[in-house]
Amino acid sequence: MASALRLLPTMATRLRFSRRHPFSTAASLFSPPSKAVLYDEHGLPYQVLRVADVPPVELGERDVCVKMLAAPINPSDINRVQGVYPVRPPLPAAVAGYEGVAQVHALGPAVTRPLSPGDWVIPSPPSFGTWQTYIVKPEDVWHKVRADVPLEYAATVTVNPLTALRMLRDFVELNPGDAIVQNGATSIVGQCVIQLAKVKGIRTINIIRDRPGSEEAKEKLKQLGADEVFTESQLDVKNVKSLLGALPEPALGFNCVGGNAASLILKLLRQGGTMVTYGGMSKKPVTVSTSSFIFKDLSLRGFWLQKWMNSDKAEDYRTMIDYLLALVQEGKLKYEMELTPFGEFGLALDKSLGKHGSQPKQVLRF
Repeated sequence: MASALRLLPTMATRLRFSRRHPFSTAASLFSPPSKAVLYDEHGLPYQVLRVADVPPVELGERDVCVKMLAAPINPSDINRVQGVYPVRPPLPAAVAGYEGVAQVHALGPAVTRPLSPGDWVIPSPPSFGTWQTYIVKPEDVWHKVRADVPLEYAATVTVNPLTALRMLRDFVELNPGDAIVQNGATSIVGQCVIQLAKVKGIRTINIIRDRPGSEEAKEKLKQLGADEVFTESQLDVKNVKSLLGALPEPALGFNCVGGNAASLILKLLRQGGTMVTYGGMSKKPVTVSTSSFIFKDLSLRGFWLQKWMNSDKAEDYRTMIDYLLALVQEGKLKYEMELTPFGEFGLALDKSLGKHGSQPKQVLRF
């Protein structure tokens, strides 16, 4: 069974609603029946995923029942369904989804955390099983977040924005005026890197693919605060650093593509610089010249958010989530998403799989 959900036999007992709140309180014993996106085996998402009815779940003494408000479809969610992601929920009856925002629906009688019916919460750290209408988990799983931001941002703050923030903080000590370089700059992580760097006075050099609409993409990134944006072909010159103008040579680079796009980062890094790889969208290896190690003394590192979250960082994690959502509320952090009703899950999945061309990140609204 999926760890995100404790399935019990269908029971007639339902949550009893108090007169004080339009939500359930401590007297409740069971969640409402739920609808969930399940899979019993790994495979192509459109072949193995199914929307199914799930019976009520009993609340333990210190459990909290939440009603999901929104949850994104991330590439890592697809990879888990395919069975190629390193960490996956157990089968069968695994509930898909990994992050999202919910509203407190019911509290177990011994809950001690300062939670009330109606509060917005996120699983913290993220956990399996967010593509369903109701979830029951222990109280320490849930972190209360502000409710004055668009719900799609609360639903997506725990993976991409946090990845950007941790990479900016964890590898090189950056000061205002320093520069970083990244490929995959149009991705949500890339957009977050630009904006989070701008808040700290850090300059950004951004690399995007050669494709139709690249000039429009450049303009959008510059509106977010990018200092320079180049296509890969523009950097295919002998003296690539001459293109930087007055910008300092970057001390830190972020690679989520691999192949030639990673090699361009290595060419731009300053002596003793560090490249951090956090993805491999091109499915091509990172190739490093001998001279990059001997004469430039470059360092190659990797970053996986899941590993960082498993290192007893729960409180740090929650503080950073609050910081990121404060930036959203102040208008200093934004990225493009599309809310799609949960009832149109098939359409949202197709868009996420690229069957409708280039689309914004899909966020399921429950």
